[in-house]
Order: sequence, then structure tokens, then C-alpha cells
Amino acid sequence: MSRWEPGARERLVVAAVDLFTEQGYDATTVAQIAERAGVTKSTFFRHFPDKRELLVAGQETLSRLLAEGIAEAPGDASPLEAVAAGLERASSAMGSMSRELAPRLKAAVAASAELQERDALKSVSLAAAMTTALVARGVPDPTAALAGELGVLAFKRGYVEWSEGDRGAEDELAGYALAALDELRAASASLG
Repeated sequence: MSRWEPGARERLVVAAVDLFTEQGYDATTVAQIAERAGVTKSTFFRHFPDKRELLVAGQETLSRLLAEGIAEAPGDASPLEAVAAGLERASSAMGSMSRELAPRLKAAVAASAELQERDALKSVSLAAAMTTALVARGVPDPTAALAGELGVLAFKRGYVEWSEGDRGAEDELAGYALAALDELRAASASLG
């Protein structure tokens, strides 16, 4: 096996999700993941500290993109308009591989309490990134926190609809996430 083969990180994620789905998270070893991906165990550990972290591959990038989009929103944008800008920016990082992996990842998470916990922590982290970016724009804490939570809900709802849609379609995640944000905005307005 060669070292530092291009795409090793992505191949590790795909291999792990497939193995988690086939035999369960607990029964899957790092050695099996590395073997399936065609890399060494040491290459695995260059990319991930342990197998739990495979689930959140790209989380830091996603958080950064959400925050950048919020920061770069027009100065007069409302908190939810700024969140929409963040969702658009972050959605640009989600390509066809993410769409293809989504059903298998969903099944793997559903079958493992540890992965469900890690997925919940990912949501908390994304909400925190959006909240921090909104506070930096001068949005009061409670409003920023609520907008950040709505942003996470919109992203997750949009992701589910996008990933369950036509795999051959060229539509992008952003449209689904923004539509979900609009639905949540309307729902919150009806709370009165």
C-alpha cells in the first residue's frame, strides 16, 4: 500500500460507512477500515484520531463555512438572512459523495448509540459556530442562539431531503436548506 495516496481521507470515510452499515459500528475495526480503503493503519491515524471521528469528517470545514457565510452577509441582513448566507456557503462544500453516502451514514448512525451521540455533538458544534458568528455581527445572544439552532434544523432537514432526492439530479443542497429555513421561519412566526 502506498503512503499519502490521493483521496485517502475520502476513501477512509466511504470504507468506514460501508463497514459500519454491513457489520455494525462496534464490530468494525480501524484495521478493517484501512484495509477496505487500501491504506495502512498509520495512514488512517494521520487523518483521524479514532473511528468515531469518521462520522464528523469535515465538521470543522462546515463550521468555518457557516461562520464565513454569516460574517460576509450584508450588514443590514437580519439574523436569519445571515444564517441563510451561511447555509449557502456551507452547502457548497457538500458534493455528490456526500449525497451518495447519506443513506448508508443514516443507517449506520441509527444502529449505534455512540454514533448518535457523536452526531448530536456535531449539531451542537454547528449551532455554536453560527451563534458565535451572529454575536460577532452584533446580534444579541438569545436571538443569535435561536437563529443558530434554526440554521442547524434547516441544514439537517435540507440535507435529508437533498440526500433522499434523485441521485442523478444536479440540484444543490443550498436550495433544500434555504427552503427548510423558510419553512421554519414561517412556522416560528405562527407560534404567535
